[in-house]
Amino acid sequence: MKMFNKHNLSKNSFMLNGSFKRKGYDWWWHSFTAYDEFGNEVPFFFEFFITNPKYKELDLGLKTHKPSFLMVKFGHWGKDHIELNYFLPLKDVYIKKGKDFYVKTDNLFLSEKESKGSFMVDENNIGYINGMSDLGRVSWNIEIDKKISWNVGYGTSSLFRLIKAFQMYWHAEGMKTLFSGEIILNNKKYTIIKDKSYGYADKNWGRGFTSPWVWLSSNNLYSINRNKKLENSVFDIGGGRPKIYCLALNRKLLSGFYIEGKEYEFNFSKFWTKSRTEFDFKEDDKKVYWYVCQKNRKYYYVANFSCEKDNMIKVRYIDPKGNIKFHNLWNGGNGKGNFKIYKKKNNELIEDIDVSNLGCEYGEFSK
Repeated sequence: MKMFNKHNLSKNSFMLNGSFKRKGYDWWWHSFTAYDEFGNEVPFFFEFFITNPKYKELDLGLKTHKPSFLMVKFGHWGKDHIELNYFLPLKDVYIKKGKDFYVKTDNLFLSEKESKGSFMVDENNIGYINGMSDLGRVSWNIEIDKKISWNVGYGTSSLFRLIKAFQMYWHAEGMKTLFSGEIILNNKKYTIIKDKSYGYADKNWGRGFTSPWVWLSSNNLYSINRNKKLENSVFDIGGGRPKIYCLALNRKLLSGFYIEGKEYEFNFSKFWTKSRTEFDFKEDDKKVYWYVCQKNRKYYYVANFSCEKDNMIKVRYIDPKGNIKFHNLWNGGNGKGNFKIYKKKNNELIEDIDVSNLGCEYGEFSK
């Protein structure tokens, strides 16, 4: 099997051309752990989200069904969680295309290696008025160092990108990313320490979202069988129900495990590996839970994760048609759990790993 840890900046560049200009979205997601003045862990996220660049005026599309904007999402998880969504018209945004992409406005900047900016959402802001944002003020200056990539392969190949076959594409250029810098959120300062940032960076783009929507990832891993913390390891699980043009496939996930240089991949697009998936999501009054089991020709793994509801947000998105499809898209950054990897031939246990600082997500379209 070909190695998946291959950086590919062309897959991380701006994708809204052709039909995606008037009915498409493109976003760059980042999540990491920062520390408050007392040294307490605070899991943060930020995202640059662009939709329908053919139209230049600011429109959330909730009435016109022709949204057009740059949305910058910034916040953190935890019991005092916050999600700020700041909207700008695309006429005020410069987008550098190609492998050296960046997004720039008067007060915001994102590239492969850094992000900085500041904004405020008050009671007069369009995001707050439409129920898309909490209130608050944030500024940040962050360096980004992407160490391990998960290149999912054929689903994001140049051909499939050209013909725009999939409804939703995914590329994890920074499955393990080191962040450093500082954040000031509502007058509180947070420091990002590079070697303790447990960072992640990926992107999605397309014409719509998947339902169900699954994401699970962490690089804060402790090996039970090795009895040590793993310093060069990460995993990423994502997907739901891929859609090719009008054809929705059965519930499928993609996953990649990079464990101290050894790669394990479970990828349905590489059909010759005979990848198979079982997954389940459930919730009770206090927690949400994920169960995943995937198999390929040589290996299989079993994963169980959970996250406390009080530490999560129900993240907010508008799709390229101006619809809010998810009202219960659970999103967290400090989940926990365990996964075990086995050899399929003799059921030999290869890895037994406890997980902390888990990025986690699940949602289905609201009825």
